[in-house]
Amino acid sequence: MPMIKKSILFVSFLLITSFFTSCFQKPEEVDALVETPQAFTTWEKIQQRGKIIAVTEYNSTDYFIYRGQPMGFHYELLQKLSDYLGIKIEIVLNNDLVDNFAMLQSGDYDLIAMNLTVTRDRRKMLDFTRPIMQTRQVLVQRKPDGWRNMTQKQYNEKLLRSALDLSGKKVSVKKKSSYVDRLKSLSEEIGDTIYINEMEHYTEDEIIELLANKELDYTICDENIAKVNATYYDNIDIKTPVSFSQNIAWAVPKGADTLKAYINKWIMDNVSKKWFVNLYRKYYSNHKSSVRIKSEYYSLKDSRISKYDETIKKYSKTINWDWRLVSSLVYQESHFNPEAVSWAGAQGLMQLMPNTAKRFGISDSSAPSKNIEAGIKLIAWLDKQLKTSVKDSLERQKFILASYNIGLGHIQDAQKLAEKNGANPALWENNVEKYLKLKENPNYYLDPVVSYGYCRGSNACKYVKEVLNRYQEYVKVIEL
Repeated sequence: MPMIKKSILFVSFLLITSFFTSCFQKPEEVDALVETPQAFTTWEKIQQRGKIIAVTEYNSTDYFIYRGQPMGFHYELLQKLSDYLGIKIEIVLNNDLVDNFAMLQSGDYDLIAMNLTVTRDRRKMLDFTRPIMQTRQVLVQRKPDGWRNMTQKQYNEKLLRSALDLSGKKVSVKKKSSYVDRLKSLSEEIGDTIYINEMEHYTEDEIIELLANKELDYTICDENIAKVNATYYDNIDIKTPVSFSQNIAWAVPKGADTLKAYINKWIMDNVSKKWFVNLYRKYYSNHKSSVRIKSEYYSLKDSRISKYDETIKKYSKTINWDWRLVSSLVYQESHFNPEAVSWAGAQGLMQLMPNTAKRFGISDSSAPSKNIEAGIKLIAWLDKQLKTSVKDSLERQKFILASYNIGLGHIQDAQKLAEKNGANPALWENNVEKYLKLKENPNYYLDPVVSYGYCRGSNACKYVKEVLNRYQEYVKVIEL
């Protein structure tokens, strides 16, 4: 699993707002969606599949997990886009640019959602959306020894302060990245050789880490990424630009005009809004991001979710559940806060109600490990109650999660309603899930087969979805 670090951009709120407002004017062509044979095929495939498959990078700004929560600039943008389109977006993690381009062209991916520099060569093989942002490329180099005691003049004399100074230098960059193209152009412009070291399977963050640790001398990368890394490594200098500002955008397959038009409309409607600016600042201009790299619960540093991993692993084995699924449940319940108390009186990591806690031998003063043990015992009890009616163990997990949230009686009511109305009482999605939601309707919660009356079933259905979705995110990057 790649070790990847972080990135931050120091720009004031007003400057960012001004930039986004001035750079993104609404074009006339997005008022109508263009259909071509390939576009129709792409969009039709998405509709038939019921989801968009988007790839992003596993790194310090695009996607990572921190203290149990999936995070990242492009990850959060994709969640917003999913809500806007009303279509699920499945996120794939792949740091190999060449592979990503090939998978997009073959139709395995529908969208590349990462910091892609728009270049002429790339336009030949894929289509870009409207820009998400703009940035320039800068040279990253180590500060000279003793730099803290130098005058500004002495400091600058020890560093490369012009692209011309790269003549005869070895510069290490991500393989097949836009940085390779820029270095080739610079070599032509200065009329001398720049030795390009293309590093396969390395991200910008990892290359900068090697440079900071004196294993490499020079690299170039986007300025926003460089500025984030400069908050982690105080011995790197990022003040020498090597390009003009360049557009950063997402990519779709050639001719996928319908998908591109929908995304472009969403970008235009949102890119200058306050939430977008705040999201940008959160990942590229947040001084607190430097705390993240030092945390043992940062997935790019260690394959841990919380300080309770070992306890959760221990008790998860007793019910044959993936510990990452149990961790997702614990995050949903308490965000790993052992002191959490709900408005209804549920307590601890597993948010057990007082009567349930007492039933399994714990109190509000019990250790967190005991709270986890009791929560696992509750899951085991629910599993036993549901085993006869839901024989498939993976399907039964959904019923157990819903029962954990809202109570077994309401789930059994929903099963009875499903069976009465011709649905499958042993299937969750579009079956029992549907009738649990309908228990908010008096036409259903007053039905003679119902024993436990009204409930806010939609909340429990949302609970199941969120726990399972977070679990799938854990599976991508947290080792079993």
